[in-house]
Amino acid sequence: MTEPNSVVQALLRSNVPLKTDALFATLDQTFPKQPDRRTGTSILSGLAKHNALDMALLVLSWHERNRYELNHFHYGAVIDACAKTGKWMRALHLLSVMAKSKVESNTITFSA
Repeated sequence: MTEPNSVVQALLRSNVPLKTDALFATLDQTFPKQPDRRTGTSILSGLAKHNALDMALLVLSWHERNRYELNHFHYGAVIDACAKTGKWMRALHLLSVMAKSKVESNTITFSA
């Protein structure tokens, strides 16, 4: 099992450009199958702690592309990154994406 913190540190240190294909290839290599929910949430939360919003959005997109199950914790972590970087419109957009995806938001999501 891959440690979420080591993945976050590797992504932050890497020279992987914030381009979809490059980051998706790195994640595909790191996770040949779906990471468990906690690992996915931990990676997104770790990126949020480092104000790496663009990377967190790409990681969330990677989950969506692979049709991995997402929940309010995944979205909440990225919404937290939006809040930390002052990107409120992106946060509101993510809330609408959650609703369209039938992911129920809760108090945790709204307090991110």
